[in-house]
Amino acid sequence: MGEPDRLTFAYDLTLDEARRRAAVLEAIGPDWDPVAVLAEEQRASAMLYSNLDDEQQKIYDELVAAGVLPDQVAGRVSD
Repeated sequence: MGEPDRLTFAYDLTLDEARRRAAVLEAIGPDWDPVAVLAEEQRASAMLYSNLDDEQQKIYDELVAAGVLPDQVAGRVSD
């Protein structure tokens, strides 16, 4: 008895991905402003990591150095 024949299975997900994206955009609606959403997320992140005490800041810095959290300063553009 030899090795059984192996079947090759391929499925193109392009049409499913297009349907998924269309459904997401429909659910979001026409009033969605990605620039405003990103600005709000950045403000929320800044608030979350502001006013840390010394121990919290140390842990935050360690998490940034380890790549667990993004470096908030690196992504900022000067005023």
